[in-house]
Amino acid sequence: MQRTMLKSKIHRATITEADLNYDGSLSIDQDLLDAAGIIPFERVKVYNINNGERFDTYAIQGKRGTGVIGLNGAAARKGHVGDLIIIVTYAQYDELELKDFAPKIILCDEKNGIRKLIDK
Repeated sequence: MQRTMLKSKIHRATITEADLNYDGSLSIDQDLLDAAGIIPFERVKVYNINNGERFDTYAIQGKRGTGVIGLNGAAARKGHVGDLIIIVTYAQYDELELKDFAPKIILCDEKNGIRKLIDK
């Protein structure tokens, strides 16, 4: 049996930019991508804490160390600079993989730095 489980979570990241004219996606600081185990073009789900919006897009690499979290293209309509969001990915795991399973959870500080990493 396969189960769909939380793979990674970037919690309470702050939107730093929104570009309606970009071709789409979510820019994420490379430091956050690395810590969460998210790769460019991986599907992400985004939950906006401020307005309740929930949407899917894909991650793209943002400049390392900048704290950038950017809504691009149509996603730019789903939030505003300063909004807090949760970014998550899910993956399929079989029963054997679940024995040692733990998602990577990143808790962000107010500048989208890594305040805490939880990964078992």
